[in-house]
Amino acid sequence: MQKISSDVQLGHGVKISDFVNLYGCVIGDQTKIGPFVEIQKGARIGASCKISSHSFICEGVTIGDRVCVGHGVTFINDKYPRATTRDGRLKTDADWSCQSILVGHGASIGSGATLLGGISIGENAIVGAGSVVTKDVPRNAIVAGNPARILQLMKDDD
Repeated sequence: MQKISSDVQLGHGVKISDFVNLYGCVIGDQTKIGPFVEIQKGARIGASCKISSHSFICEGVTIGDRVCVGHGVTFINDKYPRATTRDGRLKTDADWSCQSILVGHGASIGSGATLLGGISIGENAIVGAGSVVTKDVPRNAIVAGNPARILQLMKDDD
């Protein structure tokens, strides 16, 4: 069972598992999407990516080509989430500002990682499993921890 809205743009050769929820997003050629993945409106996934099961990709996320997203990765696009406004009204889209997240080409995001809004992950960077990424990650960096810190900088040919 797949829930794919008519406004989803799918590239050639995209493989989608059952139990997904896709709406208003763009999925690049040859990308593979595992089960129990949600990709929201405005999200863009590049070509030849692997999005593993139970991951949540929200509005404002742009993922480059050849990116691996591990199991259960969460992207967060709201730095100050609240159910209601200061005067007690339930928040609507008008009361909210989307914080974008950019993941560069060739990056890998380990299973269970959480990426906060307003950051970018550089090309070929690796985010360790379970990490919480709160700030930009340079290209070719390996980061891990909570909050994620740089463990190593790789050369371009690593």
